[in-house]
Amino acid sequence: ATAAYTDNILDDFTYYGMDYIHDKYKVDTKNPNAKDKVKATQEVVNDIATEVNLYGMEQYEQFPTMMEDHFGGSQRAAVLAAASGISTSIATGNSNAGLNGWYLSMLLHKDGWSRLGFFGYDLRGPVRFLQLTLHQTRRR
Repeated sequence: ATAAYTDNILDDFTYYGMDYIHDKYKVDTKNPNAKDKVKATQEVVNDIATEVNLYGMEQYEQFPTMMEDHFGGSQRAAVLAAASGISTSIATGNSNAGLNGWYLSMLLHKDGWSRLGFFGYDLRGPVRFLQLTLHQTRRR
């Protein structure tokens, strides 16, 4: 899905993510600063990507015309994943964290709606997190 075909839905989901990371993590998304970045941990990825993805899924369910506009599950999956990945990348300043946010969104989408859609999304192998080097938090 490209922005030209998402009818500002991708924008809405991404702006929700920007508001979320601004409110929760105090990241100034309008004036990026290296000091504002959140440490890229799997917990942060899980938090941001899950929040943005669930917001998007709720919007699709609340407004059926959005579901009709993105008639294929694969387009919905791509829009949700893009918003989750963008929000995570901006919060952490780490593209690998954003990629993990993308994959987590795909897992949440498949878990919530049982499939990712046609156009080959369901034909691919299982979606997994990459073995990316993120800062691990110690469990106590």
